[in-house]
Amino acid sequence: MLEIVSVSVFYEVAALLVLATAVGLLGVLLRQPLIVSFIAVGILAGPSLLDVARSDEQINLLAELGIAVLLFLVGLKLDVKLVRTLGPVALTTGLGQVAFTSVIGFGLGLALGLDVVTSLYVAVALTFSSTIIIVKLLSDKREIDSLHGRVALGFLIVQDLVVVLAMLVMSAIGAGAQGDSAAAEIALVFAYGALMLLAVGLFIRFVAERLVERLARAPELLVCFAIGWAALLAAAGDYLGFSKELGGLLAGVSLASTRFREAMAARLAPLRDFLLLFFFIALGAGLDLSLLDEQIPAAIVFSLFVLIGNPLIVLVIMGAMGYRKRTGFLAGLTVAQISEFSLIFAAVGLSLGHIGAETLGLVTLVGLITISLSTYMITYSHHLYAWLEPFLRPFERRTTPREVVGDQGPARGGYDVLLFGLGRYGSAIARRLTQQGVSVLGVDFNPAVVKQWQTEGLDVAFGDGTDPELVASLPLAGVKWAVSAVPEHETGVTHEDARLGLIDALRAAGFAGRVAVTVHRVSDAGPLSDRGADLILQPFRDAADQAAQLILGEEHPSPLALVDSGE
Repeated sequence: MLEIVSVSVFYEVAALLVLATAVGLLGVLLRQPLIVSFIAVGILAGPSLLDVARSDEQINLLAELGIAVLLFLVGLKLDVKLVRTLGPVALTTGLGQVAFTSVIGFGLGLALGLDVVTSLYVAVALTFSSTIIIVKLLSDKREIDSLHGRVALGFLIVQDLVVVLAMLVMSAIGAGAQGDSAAAEIALVFAYGALMLLAVGLFIRFVAERLVERLARAPELLVCFAIGWAALLAAAGDYLGFSKELGGLLAGVSLASTRFREAMAARLAPLRDFLLLFFFIALGAGLDLSLLDEQIPAAIVFSLFVLIGNPLIVLVIMGAMGYRKRTGFLAGLTVAQISEFSLIFAAVGLSLGHIGAETLGLVTLVGLITISLSTYMITYSHHLYAWLEPFLRPFERRTTPREVVGDQGPARGGYDVLLFGLGRYGSAIARRLTQQGVSVLGVDFNPAVVKQWQTEGLDVAFGDGTDPELVASLPLAGVKWAVSAVPEHETGVTHEDARLGLIDALRAAGFAGRVAVTVHRVSDAGPLSDRGADLILQPFRDAADQAAQLILGEEHPSPLALVDSGE
């Protein structure tokens, strides 16, 4: 019997993957974001249409694991100093947006003829924005580390805390807790949270760096540990009464101080994307189309408020705090949709008998409209800002004292050369350039090499140069040359494919400098030149040529002159 069930689930997952590929391809052809396509897959596969997605337990398990991995990656990139710097704006904007949205939403509900309790539920549901969807969109645009991305992440975390509090209150009401009993339950959860924060702090202080350094010697084991750690803390968070999301986020924060975080992030990115497919499928499959027809007029009103009103609220608050209108606008767009928690919140109200099925249908329809449209708004946010910029001047003060971080990207930079691969040949190039005053950032996937270079006081990043996300995270601005000196035996793909992948990743990340690649066979030079390599390095031939020049007493160009001249 178990085997029959397993085979049935396998067939179902296979069908979902094929359907997702087909719908996703159609979405790409129509220039639609994949998130919308995957939600559409859930609707198609759900009970209202094809009824393919029947294994709710298995799909939800994969979805929850995807959420844990996503929030783990978010936490992995959190800079504690930056969070402290952005704390006031995150708290002010997050709480301000929740307060204004709930009050205005409540008034809209009463104006549309909803009763007091229903209006209250709808108003609270409108305040939550989807951290998962926003982080995915900002990550795809490589804007998670921009100022507006960091501010948005800050107030989305504040929203998540409000969500946790709201769900705790609902759980207390559902359990029959009243007065002091409900307050005691909430206080207990916060106490558990404080203990978990203390445990994470001790882990960061005494364990994280040494443990991860040992695991990094086997990259596969490092990936296994990262997934397990994210799932463990997500499960702990859920068990202690707050959310899996916050647990996964703490797991990432606990490893954010290690020098191997970029490598973990790069390795987990494909798995994150695969698992999140099931989250969006589950979200779409949960939309009951039969509940939506009668709620269309009210849903349009509430959707317009969320799509337009919520960004305006954030824009006003951030403008009053001294942020530029561009930062406020781009951050404000991230709250132009409601969250999956909104649907859960409404479902809890339905189960408690506080609201009817039609109210759940209303919230569901608002979620479908706002998630779909806000995805486009965020994807094309810069085009939208350019169009609306003349109308946004009232939302910016003449002085912007809060714009101290800026949108410059990574704080460290100013390198002349990025050098991928610190083997014998790469190390020789790096040392020669450094000795002549050229600023070099080395990149290598060998933790022993990374540690050795750090001991010598040289700048080095731990990671796989064939991974596009790692390349995009490097400080590329102002770099004149990117050099690949990765030995053939140090990559899991063919050496030519690795070099081609690096060239593509550099160009996709907007690298404007020149690219040099190492080859050991003359036949490799042609494809690499065709792909965009500006300089082909052949160690044996170049060494022979230089030796001949030295023997004949001829001068040869210095690497410093080569970098400065760009030739």
